[in-house]
Amino acid sequence: MIKAIVTDIEGTTSSLSFVKEVLFPYARTNLADYIHRHAQEPQVKALLDEACQEAGAKLDAEQLIAQFIQWIDEDKKVTPLKSLQGLIWEAGYQQGDFKGHVYSDAADKLKAWKAKGLDLYIYSSGSVHAQKLLFAHTEYGDLTPLFSGHFDTHIGGKKEQESYFKIAEQLGFPAGQIVFLSDIKEELDAAKKAGFKTIWLTRDSAPDPDAEHRQVSNFNQISLES
Repeated sequence: MIKAIVTDIEGTTSSLSFVKEVLFPYARTNLADYIHRHAQEPQVKALLDEACQEAGAKLDAEQLIAQFIQWIDEDKKVTPLKSLQGLIWEAGYQQGDFKGHVYSDAADKLKAWKAKGLDLYIYSSGSVHAQKLLFAHTEYGDLTPLFSGHFDTHIGGKKEQESYFKIAEQLGFPAGQIVFLSDIKEELDAAKKAGFKTIWLTRDSAPDPDAEHRQVSNFNQISLES
């Protein structure tokens, strides 16, 4: 019996275009100004120090900005970058510059699963802070109460089997009682190797007839009994 569902965000609960065409450009555009304004605040200073460690060098503010921009342009899943993006997005959400995009089928199904007593979790390369912001500011209202917990790259990379072992341990359920939802094959492969049930959200792409994972085009097609 399924006890918990762990879901990805990009391409799964939310559109890739929202993240790639709204959130990422917003963070890139506002990054330099944000660092100049907040560099001395403890939370931001800690992230800048962490970025220096990641880069392997002591960088000044301008060098850090250039490094962050490079990581953004290379689509690097660097934890201090993800955390900094989350802070920048928080300002954007609060100013009403955008709302978090969630597919209607995902919102409806997540609510139904929660009502049935299933535990719901998020696992995304975006920081936990960014995850909560997105789901707190949707056109369906604040969806954060639906989730029992959040995971990001602090627990490990999403294509690494060990990350899913750690998630199962924290959830306290056997891996076989946990379903992982994603649109990325390599993530699903890693979760399956760890014993998770897996479902591949294909959304706008054609299903792969040879896929090792059950495929659906949206949340309405997901059956936890099959």
